[in-house]
Amino acid sequence: MKTLKVGLVQQANGADADENIRRIEENVSACARRGAQLVVLQELQHYPYFCQAEEVAHFDLAASLDEIKQSRFRRMAAEQGVVLVTTCFEKRAPGLYHNTAVVFEPGGVAGIYRKMHIPDDPGYYEKFYFTPGDTGFYPIQTSVGRLGVLICWDQWYPEAARLMTLRGADLLIYPTAIGWSAADDADEQQRQLDAWITVQRAHAVANGLPVIAVNRTGHEPDPSGLTAGTQFWGNSFVAGPQGELLARAAAREEQNLVVEVNLDRSEQVRRWWPFLRDRRIDAYGELSARFLE
Repeated sequence: MKTLKVGLVQQANGADADENIRRIEENVSACARRGAQLVVLQELQHYPYFCQAEEVAHFDLAASLDEIKQSRFRRMAAEQGVVLVTTCFEKRAPGLYHNTAVVFEPGGVAGIYRKMHIPDDPGYYEKFYFTPGDTGFYPIQTSVGRLGVLICWDQWYPEAARLMTLRGADLLIYPTAIGWSAADDADEQQRQLDAWITVQRAHAVANGLPVIAVNRTGHEPDPSGLTAGTQFWGNSFVAGPQGELLARAAAREEQNLVVEVNLDRSEQVRRWWPFLRDRRIDAYGELSARFLE
C-alpha cells in the first residue's frame, strides 16, 4: 500500500512577517517530527491578508521569483526533509505581480504554479494585486508524487480540478485564505463554510483523488479601516477520493494536522466509479464558451 503522510499548518497571522515565518518554521518542524513527508501551508502564508484593501504600498511586500526560490522556505524544506507547498507574492516585472505557489523539495525547487482564477469581491480585492497566472493546470512532479497545486479561488472551479486530474495529479492541494465578514449572520456564515467544504469534497469524488485544503484562522483587521476586518474560518481538512473526511481542523484555533493518505485508494475508487471512462468528450466542446444563449 502506497501511503503519504501530509502535514497541514493552519495559522493565525499578525502584521510582522518575520514573526509569522518563525512560527511557520516551528510548525513545519512539528509536522516533520510526526512523520510528515509533505507539508502544505495556507495561502500567502507569512503575510497578513493584505488584499482586504486596495493599497499601492502593499506591492512592496512582493519579491522576485529568484528571491522566493532562495527564501527561508527553501531552508525549511531542506532542514526538515519534507516537500513544502508555499504561496508567495511574486513580482515578475514592474507593474506585473502574481500569487504564486512554489513547491520546495529538500534539494531545491520542484516547480511553481501561478493562481489562475483571481477574485474581486469586498474584502478580497485580488485583481488589484495579482495578474491571472499563465502556467496552466499542470501537476508538479515531486519525490512524494504529482501534486495538483491550485490556490484558493481556484477551488470553486471543477474545470481546474479536472485538468489537473487528466494530467496525472495524485492529489489536489488548495492553499487558502477565506473567512467571514462581520456583516454575515450566523446562518450565512454556516452556508458559506458548508459550500466551501462541499465543493472541494465534490472535486475529490468527481476525480477520484484525495484533496488537501489549508486555510488560515484568526481575525485580521481591514488595513483601510472601512470594515471590521475578516474572521478567517480555519477548518483545514483532508478528504479521500470518495469525499470522505479524513481529518478536519477547528474553526478558531491554530492547529497542525498530520494525516496518512492512502494513494492506492484512487485506483480502486476509479474502478468502482469510472467517471473518467464515461466522460462524453465528444460533447463538451462548448465548455470553452463564456456563456451559452
